[in-house]
Amino acid sequence: MASSPSAGPASRSSSPGTPLRVGVVGLGMGSVHVEAYAAMPDVEVVALAGKEVDRLAELGAQYAVPHLLADWADLVALPDLDIVSIATPNALHHPITMAALAAGKHVFCEKPLALDTAQAREMVAAAVEHDRVLEVAFNHRRRADVQYAKRYLDEVGIGRIYHARASWKRRAGIPGLRSWFTSKRMAGGGALIDLGPHVLDSLLFLLGERKVVAVSAVAHGELGRAGYGAMDRSEQMASDTGAFEVEDLASALFRFDDGSSAAFEITWAGHTVDDEDISIELLGVDGGLRLFVPRYASDDTLRIFRDVAGRPVDIAPDVHVPGGEHPLVIAEFIEHVRSGQWQHHRGDFALHRTEVLDACYRSAAEGREIRLEP
Repeated sequence: MASSPSAGPASRSSSPGTPLRVGVVGLGMGSVHVEAYAAMPDVEVVALAGKEVDRLAELGAQYAVPHLLADWADLVALPDLDIVSIATPNALHHPITMAALAAGKHVFCEKPLALDTAQAREMVAAAVEHDRVLEVAFNHRRRADVQYAKRYLDEVGIGRIYHARASWKRRAGIPGLRSWFTSKRMAGGGALIDLGPHVLDSLLFLLGERKVVAVSAVAHGELGRAGYGAMDRSEQMASDTGAFEVEDLASALFRFDDGSSAAFEITWAGHTVDDEDISIELLGVDGGLRLFVPRYASDDTLRIFRDVAGRPVDIAPDVHVPGGEHPLVIAEFIEHVRSGQWQHHRGDFALHRTEVLDACYRSAAEGREIRLEP
């Protein structure tokens, strides 16, 4: 049984064998959170919050969750709750995180961390102030092919990596022409803030966390405004009222602190051959590496290029991606909460990713290169 409400989150989180009590906000991706927590030993999902009444009751019954709430504020206010797990529209990440941290809860949040740099900095500062863990669901870096590529770069290397290309391209992948995804107020942006965090995170992970110092970007929303590109074909041409407020394509050039560069492109929709294709290509002095994932492929996604005995050689590592990366991220988060070493998990690396994406939006809006603050 969980300890009494008099035992605060700080003591419970670092006590081996003591169940961690979790509240999940959001019933879409939130269901993935619930499933992952429910499968872990000594972790209990004790609260759910969401506006969809039928789904709330269904998910609550499936996992025997005692507290089912319509308002996230009521969930955050529950006593004896250790963790708040956030799977809501982007605009709610900041207020829920700030309230949860102030209430002494650790926070696990879906990407992006926040709508902009100012919000993200406040969230990280709050994690420091209240001495709690703040982590973001960057699950793509846990793919087996990305992990293999990282080990290869660390152990063998391809020489100095001077340029990279990274993209996620969809032919028709706007998540909802009339949903919160295409509302500037609720989402903060379109394709860039939706798909961009995953590609950017994997790119920076492979590059050893070098820092972006300057961004030059463009953004377009032509197809969405014209009513094309809906993931659900029944919505096609539904946006001719002008309700599509965000971009369906963003393209940027990054300059890094070591003088290297990267071309970055994210699209929700385009009249092209690309159809749910993710690509990261690294160009090194002694070799190259390309990760290409068409339609979430699990095999034959990695190539390494180098010269051997004066001849070009292509290496195709036998790496299978079994899937299930999201539960791995949540399990790692629980390990960090259990460790008591919270000072190393304040959302800092998620903050830099928000800074980069925010700079892209500013650059596109202002038509100039944006330098990031040190």
